[in-house]
Amino acid sequence: MRSLVVRLDSFGDVLLAGPAVRAVAAQSEHVTMVCGPRGEDAARMLPGVDEVLVWEAPWEGFNPPSVEDADVEGLIRRVREGAYDTALILTSFHQSPLPAALLLRMAHVGRIGADSRDHPGRLLDVRHRRLPDRHEAEAALDTAAALGFVPEPRDDGRLRVLPPPDTVGLTGNGPYVVVHPGASAPARAWSPYRCAEAVAALADAGHRVIVTGGPDEVALTREVSGEVARDLGGQTDSRSLAGVLRSADVVVSGNTGPAHLAAAVGTPVVSLFAPVVPAERWAPYGVPTILLGDQQAPCAGTRARHCPQPGHPCLDDVTATDVVLAVQKLLKEST
Repeated sequence: MRSLVVRLDSFGDVLLAGPAVRAVAAQSEHVTMVCGPRGEDAARMLPGVDEVLVWEAPWEGFNPPSVEDADVEGLIRRVREGAYDTALILTSFHQSPLPAALLLRMAHVGRIGADSRDHPGRLLDVRHRRLPDRHEAEAALDTAAALGFVPEPRDDGRLRVLPPPDTVGLTGNGPYVVVHPGASAPARAWSPYRCAEAVAALADAGHRVIVTGGPDEVALTREVSGEVARDLGGQTDSRSLAGVLRSADVVVSGNTGPAHLAAAVGTPVVSLFAPVVPAERWAPYGVPTILLGDQQAPCAGTRARHCPQPGHPCLDDVTATDVVLAVQKLLKEST
């Protein structure tokens, strides 16, 4: 069987699809993952993926391409040439799978399944409806099972990536805590001054601290690192970041891709979680986690990219002491 798995949004979302991808791979001769540019690195790290087809959908992301620029006909042609027997379309609870299902139907995919709140007409062969408040990783597994793909008995259903490289050359020897201050949406990020306070407090408590961030976050990581932490801002790609996170004792991060990557390599997470999306659906999955942040704040459930409340109270009321205590609690539990 030749199978497609479609997940068109971000890095973390693709990582959360990983257990479902493995369930598909267990019963398929070949698995192609269709993802957007933001999810490509994650797709290439997932066990069970044989091929990655990158396509930027005109209905995904904050600045999607026009329908003309998206080359819809090119996608249909590439999928048709792959002669796929079945396709699993994975979406978040607030997204519709039907635009993707229409394109796959036009590409002659044999059998298509997805979670859909909307009436699918002839676009879906299997229409699944997720359970309320189901975590995204579990909802994806449920949808895969509805299409006939169940995990192998020995699969624990946790997030997983291919083995990352050794990164001791970046981190140096000895235990450390990672602080990742950035986030794709400002509403999900702890303010830089709070991150800097936490880094200093962790160092004062005897922890070696490493600060991570992407190429566009170099100024942020430099500010947060101060004189007490090792600054790896802009020095890691996705695979080497996985290595850095894998060897950490604890990762401190907002609700963003690296938090899910930490979970995928088995590292406990102190999650500075803004409630703009629900934690029961998006918290780090399958690893010891402590959630910090007011989950009942007025911004809860708004999916806002920028905090609608003056002073960003849901996160900035969290203190450096709160973070240090959470790190120490996770360390104690892990030993």
